[in-house]
Amino acid sequence: MSLTALMFRSLVRFLSSFVDEPAVSIATILHYSDLLPQNTILETLVEDALLHPENYLFHFVINLLKCFW
Repeated sequence: MSLTALMFRSLVRFLSSFVDEPAVSIATILHYSDLLPQNTILETLVEDALLHPENYLFHFVINLLKCFW
């Protein structure tokens, strides 16, 4: 499988998760980048299913936030 197909699939997953459930997507990214405050209400929004191993853009954004914040 080519790199373009992998990145396109990851981009579609990334954008569709933000369109479908923006609060869940942002909470998941902030939680895994250790930027989400310790709050049980916010932690209920975190969804582990968004971190599929082939969801490269989610992992990229999380690691980028870990490095610079």
